[in-house]
Amino acid sequence: MPSNLAQEGKMFFFKKKTKVVAVADGTIHELSAYPDDAISQKMLGDGFFIEPTGELICSPIDGEVAMIFPTAHAAAVQNQDYEILIHIGVDTVRLGGKGFQALVKQGDKVKAGDPMVKLDLAVIKAAPEVKALSTAVIFTSGDKKVSVKDPGAQVKAGQSDIVTVE
Repeated sequence: MPSNLAQEGKMFFFKKKTKVVAVADGTIHELSAYPDDAISQKMLGDGFFIEPTGELICSPIDGEVAMIFPTAHAAAVQNQDYEILIHIGVDTVRLGGKGFQALVKQGDKVKAGDPMVKLDLAVIKAAPEVKALSTAVIFTSGDKKVSVKDPGAQVKAGQSDIVTVE
């Protein structure tokens, strides 16, 4: 006869997965459409990207800033569920930090939607060495499969329910 665990006083609590939010205002896309082969072929992990229209890049999760490049074109955030790399643009490292202002430092605690980097869109877009401003959000921990719920949709920084992560 099957036992009733609740009657036996045994309760099982399933930990809720970390909420993942949009890192910027803009259009969300599947990572396979990213304009750089290493990222689009998911060599670093699966994820999604946003074509930003605003000047703030925000944390996708509650966690800790594990790393921020001196040029502020890339950062990593981690918590108990995920390690996530945020990579702003293609060939933006060539700007040497021009057009990027870090708002956080390594070790800072952040909440999903907290601003991490401020962009000077005019400076970045005017730079001939920058191929794109597409901002990748890559799940570098484990073998995650990420699906964008509505590819091509407009999202707002901090908006949740944009992707599923398995």
